Amino acid sequence: MAKKKIKEDVSTEEKIKQAARKLFTEKGFDAVKTRDIADEAGINQALLNYYFRSKQKLFDIIMTENFEQFIQQLIPIMSSQDLPLEDVLGEVVASYIDMFKRNPDLPIFVMNQMRSESTTHSDIRSRMKLVRDAFLKRIGDNLIDRKLTSSDTGHLMMNFMGMIIFPFFAQPVMIGINKFSQKEFDSMMEERKKLIPIWLKAMMLATAR
Repeated sequence: MAKKKIKEDVSTEEKIKQAARKLFTEKGFDAVKTRDIADEAGINQALLNYYFRSKQKLFDIIMTENFEQFIQQLIPIMSSQDLPLEDVLGEVVASYIDMFKRNPDLPIFVMNQMRSESTTHSDIRSRMKLVRDAFLKRIGDNLIDRKLTSSDTGHLMMNFMGMIIFPFFAQPVMIGINKFSQKEFDSMMEERKKLIPIWLKAMMLATAR
């Protein structure tokens, strides 16, 4: 059966990005070659190099776009005053987990960009600050009768992000050492969509003075 190619009714640049996005998601950055992307897009490698100087440059663009799209979806959820805190936490956690399952290289990409001096560094830092501020405001609105110090909010943010992101960082080790299958790991991530909001709310109540 012939491999299905990217649709012809989009620009060459967009075809390349669609192909790269598909392959990076399926195989991860290291396993994908520029030749693979060119074949998937139905173009020659020289044309790919004309539009994007390197695989790293193409990867950075795709991951930045994915991250931007994700943040745009996340901020309204965190800022919503119509949903109970439990529902907000549940939707935020589910959104993060689904995003990382679709883009397994995204957590490492974001961390690398945060530590680098690249042009996307300040943009990602700004986006992360928006998420943090919206998250902490939502918590503060629900703990209005209690006092959260900057240390308290720091611990909550670290716990929140750690519970979501760490399993994806550690996925190869966890699967290797614990003999999980990919299906079992994915099932655990689905369970965490329900468990993390429960754990986080307990931490919030225990931390607030």
